[in-house]
Amino acid sequence: MTTRADRPDHRLLRRRGRSRGWTGAAALLLALTGSVVVSPAPAQAATAITINGSSGGRVFDGVGAISGGGGNSRLLIDYPEPQRSDILDYLFKPGYGAAMQIMKVEIGGDTNSTSGAEPSHQHSRGAVDCNRGYEWWMMAQAKARNPDIKLVGLAWGAPGWIGNGNFWSNDSIDYLIAWLGCATSHGLTIDYLGGWNERGRDLNWYKNLRTALNSRGYAGVRIVASDDFGWGSADDALRDPAFGAAVSVYGSHYVCGYRSAQTNCPSSANAVNSGKTLWASENGSDDYNGGAPALARGINRDYIDGRMTAYLNWPVLAAVTPNVPWSTTGVAVAPQPWSGYYSIGRSAWVMAHTTQFTAPGWRYLDSSSGYLGGNRNNGSYVSLTSPGNRDYSTIIETMDAGSAQDLQFSVTGGLSAGTLHVFSTNVRSSNPADHFVRRADITPSNGSFSLTVQPGYVYSLTTTTGQGKGAATSPAQGALALPYGDDFDAYQTGREAKYLSDHQGSFEVTGCAGGRTGQCVRQMSEQAPIFWTSGHAEPFTLLGDVNWRNYTVSSDVLLEKSGYVQLVGRAGNYNHDGPQNLNAYYLRVADNGSWSIRSNDTSGNQRTLAGGTTAALGTGRWHKLALTLNGATLTAAVDGVTVGSATDSAWVAGQVGYATGQGVTAQFDNLTITPLGTQPGPTGEIRGAGSNRCLDVNAQSQADGAVVQIWDCNGGTNQRWTATSTSQLTVYGNKCLDAPGTTAGTRVQIYTCNGGANQQWRINADGTITGVQSGLCLDVTGQGTANGTAVALWSCNGGSNQRWTRS
Repeated sequence: MTTRADRPDHRLLRRRGRSRGWTGAAALLLALTGSVVVSPAPAQAATAITINGSSGGRVFDGVGAISGGGGNSRLLIDYPEPQRSDILDYLFKPGYGAAMQIMKVEIGGDTNSTSGAEPSHQHSRGAVDCNRGYEWWMMAQAKARNPDIKLVGLAWGAPGWIGNGNFWSNDSIDYLIAWLGCATSHGLTIDYLGGWNERGRDLNWYKNLRTALNSRGYAGVRIVASDDFGWGSADDALRDPAFGAAVSVYGSHYVCGYRSAQTNCPSSANAVNSGKTLWASENGSDDYNGGAPALARGINRDYIDGRMTAYLNWPVLAAVTPNVPWSTTGVAVAPQPWSGYYSIGRSAWVMAHTTQFTAPGWRYLDSSSGYLGGNRNNGSYVSLTSPGNRDYSTIIETMDAGSAQDLQFSVTGGLSAGTLHVFSTNVRSSNPADHFVRRADITPSNGSFSLTVQPGYVYSLTTTTGQGKGAATSPAQGALALPYGDDFDAYQTGREAKYLSDHQGSFEVTGCAGGRTGQCVRQMSEQAPIFWTSGHAEPFTLLGDVNWRNYTVSSDVLLEKSGYVQLVGRAGNYNHDGPQNLNAYYLRVADNGSWSIRSNDTSGNQRTLAGGTTAALGTGRWHKLALTLNGATLTAAVDGVTVGSATDSAWVAGQVGYATGQGVTAQFDNLTITPLGTQPGPTGEIRGAGSNRCLDVNAQSQADGAVVQIWDCNGGTNQRWTATSTSQLTVYGNKCLDAPGTTAGTRVQIYTCNGGANQQWRINADGTITGVQSGLCLDVTGQGTANGTAVALWSCNGGSNQRWTRS
């Protein structure tokens, strides 16, 4: 039976026939069969491509992504069913979505490694716990969907006890082998193991690691070196052959350039000539939609330019709240476990164009891969063949092409002469209906066939079957309702409490101390870690909705040693490289009874707003702290007694959290967040996450065409926007936020509301605001933060200048 997906797209084929000059019977034959038997001379010469199964080429290792580096998968495990399984299917299930073939995971180190911190399996020497964190769960879920997926482990940071702060030590080798043992206890086999992410290499350490793996039952684990920038490992191996013998894979990061268009992706002569496997072992760091064109180029061009046989995107997905750095990177976003909302990006479908049509163990065909017409601007193509040299797939990208191109293929070298199945994605379209579309099959005639490719597309041609596009849909976005509370008693020891996301240190559930029964959250890091970031923030963890405005956050606390604990309120944007790096208010109380209300920002500018001394908390005893944030009034209470207050309006909305001093172990219990007054409604300020300034109509003008900018928040009517049920953002009651064009760089303005699509906006869970007509993000130009900086449409990229908070 012919399904709808199997039928020819007659409109596409008719257009194709006309573009070739075919008329009458020839065009009709093309429309009905998808085959070209009669081939009149086209208006311009077609590009000839030979797919030759006899061509030499390297073995393909896979395309996938990285979970970690860090914390970017955190919220996924807290999603309800069926949404959690739906997301996992889109990531890993063959024939459904991104169908990842390889996944690298972070070996947690109790320290921030970009978007959060992941817990170590060994907080202190000898105390191994194999049930911490969510990466074991992630790997098990990936394996359950694709038993053939390859798994890679890599450390970004590590607990400070390792080598007394020196990662390149025997301690870290023992630490990594203990982690492999944990994987075994979970029924997981790790295929590859790296060293220290982007922190250089110690050649003797890698040789010692190889010896230790061989002697302790892990001879099958292959070593990747050195997960840094460039191909220095290949150069080092020429000088130190023993190092070369210890390593199986040379892995380099951002081989096409960091966050680049990925148009040119070389390796090095020493790397290519080494005979080693070469990987692009970290790439991307791009928005899940906006990064799709670069991903399409890079997957092909890494092999064409540099003979790299694996491509690992950073990260798998962004399962983080929108105030976290890189909150829209990956192939999907999952920022709201409380509502179940998620979104699958164009990058997932670009990845699927390789992963659903190949498998690790296939082989590239070098003479059947290259640039269309020898010109990079026309696009690229790669061809691969299955073991046995029968089935084949060709993946074509035309990201930079300016017009349609006719391609004439010849198939030779023992490859199948059977029907070709064709899929395409219009990467320039934001309409999901244009992504991963099954096109008309092609039946080669005498080993030849033709295809017309459009600009800005990815195409996959294959003799295999089993490809598909998942049909699960996300529920609508929704706020995390207040009041909210958690007594932490429902969790197993070693796990993370629901929605609580670590950003430095490690906060995990354990049995309560101080004579209290039940479970509590404990800050586990007993010393400064081996940091991956340049900044050395103290331990903190966050929870909740970034739009929470007026509330009281309270919690029981117990200090296990001298130092201080903190409650965090209105936590917003943060910068992982800063020493104290969070836009937030803090209530800090020390064991000696000193207390303070503080404000901090992403540049580490900390202000003490109020302070004093109350009865000493001491250690080993429970106390209740509360921080009330009501408008500009901030009030602190200890054990039910108000100790002081302050007035400040720097931060108007944000999450709650726990924090401690560096190396201070402490426990927390009975978290409550109680709302005060009104929470954000349809009318209020729209603040830029990067600037903390408001969306503002220039000079308080009410004239049509008045431009919009950012300015210090002042409560003016020109800064009060209403989100309507018809997707408009209105100001002054009758003027709409209006985009007079659909191209990147179009400056937004106000205009009398008229119901046009250019006046409709989507307020997204990731904090972005996108134009319904353009699909582009509301952007503060040049990432500016100064008063008067223009606001315009721009391609979504996950930057803090494209994220907004309503209050």
